[in-house]
Amino acid sequence: MSQLCKWLHEQLEQFPFIKFPFKIERLPENGIYFFYEEGEIWGHGGYKLRIVRIGTHKDGNFRSRIKEHFLLNESKMNFDATKPAPHERSIFRKNIGRALLNEEKDAYLKIWEIDFTTRIKREKYGYLRDIQKEKKIELKITKILREKFLFKFIIVDSQMKRIGTKGLESSLIGTVAHCKLCRPSSNWLGNHSPKKQIKESGLWLMQHLEANEINEHDTETILDAIRKTKEWIMNGR
Repeated sequence: MSQLCKWLHEQLEQFPFIKFPFKIERLPENGIYFFYEEGEIWGHGGYKLRIVRIGTHKDGNFRSRIKEHFLLNESKMNFDATKPAPHERSIFRKNIGRALLNEEKDAYLKIWEIDFTTRIKREKYGYLRDIQKEKKIELKITKILREKFLFKFIIVDSQMKRIGTKGLESSLIGTVAHCKLCRPSSNWLGNHSPKKQIKESGLWLMQHLEANEINEHDTETILDAIRKTKEWIMNGR
């Protein structure tokens, strides 16, 4: 399993890291993204960054997912008690916020956990929200993501090939999660997460951690996606 994790990391070395600021129009419409985090080193020798999150999206939404993670549409910060905050549209942001709050032993973590994307929840529990506090947390999350995280991607057009328990996303996550060598540093923010899955896996993820690692068919799909992505980049897309 560790060898497959090393193979995956090495295959992705064919692409440069993407770091904020970047042009969203230079990203594909469909694909799988791989996030890395400064200070988080892989366990296969040397000082290369390790993958800390793998994700995908529904058809045509790759750019919007990246925009939500990095909060490229800053008007989303103009929320109030009647609207969900940015972390409600990005589980990545929500998980970072969880770790920040838990690190400070902040009781607001209980409110952060409530899903305010639904009108019913907003009407029932909205009075508990401290909007100014949420905005401060959101700003901190944005700063962390923009300063510490980098990502790469491969183009996979078929949603069926990307998503779900039979999709490539799950086996990619399983491959990295099962690696015994890629472990978080002692300073990793995720160590403060209240979510056991994040602390134990060393990944900003809670789903597909127990999935099977990539198989021979998956490796061919990955190599094909890499070839397609390289051509797409070379053509100046």
